[in-house]
Amino acid sequence: MRILLLGYGKMGKTIERIAIERGHSIVGKIDVQNRHEMDSLAVSDVDVAIEFSAPEAAYENITYCLRKGWPIVSGTTGWLEHKSEIENLCLEQKGAFFYASNYSIGVNLFFRLNRQLARLMKGQAYRTSMTEIHHIHKLDAPSGTAITLAEGIAAENSSQKGWKLAPEDEEGFVQIEAKRLGEVPGTHIVRYESEVDTIEITHTAHTRAGFALGAVISAEWLPGKTGVFGMDDLLENLD
Repeated sequence: MRILLLGYGKMGKTIERIAIERGHSIVGKIDVQNRHEMDSLAVSDVDVAIEFSAPEAAYENITYCLRKGWPIVSGTTGWLEHKSEIENLCLEQKGAFFYASNYSIGVNLFFRLNRQLARLMKGQAYRTSMTEIHHIHKLDAPSGTAITLAEGIAAENSSQKGWKLAPEDEEGFVQIEAKRLGEVPGTHIVRYESEVDTIEITHTAHTRAGFALGAVISAEWLPGKTGVFGMDDLLENLD
């Protein structure tokens, strides 16, 4: 499979290594300095694009690929106010767009555990909060993964209306504390506290490799499909 990489930071380099190990070729490595090189690629040169760039570049990158006819897998967070526009464009172009806030298979199992716990806590006298910890290079806060967790809680428990980024705090909202420390790949802690006890579930990533592998697996799955997809679609259809 011929893969175009959009974003060639640490994540892009890890994706490149794993993709090559799995027998794929990289036909382009696009970053802010060489974005013009995309214009020289024909539609037939690319089987799928994998986009891990920056919040300010993601919308333009994804739009370009959809208009070009390239299936695209995106993991960039911090731009999701435009996600509905991208989804509409994908459907108009009869393209293929795959988005996840986190491509780790373990994290996506954690998402399901989080929703199950939120269902169990409905009506219980617990205050819900969250802590997310990432490396100092991460530009957005809270993380896309933390937002997905908070949205999962709100979807399962009507007493939770959404989330607030600390130090903002309001009854009925999940307060998210975002920490940026060293080179931490990603830690997410969901916490339920009452006067008598605390319940926590935690996911800790040890390396970026799990995220990168999930993105490559998603890119292997996407070509030939039409529509908007996410990790639930992938997990339900993996052999």
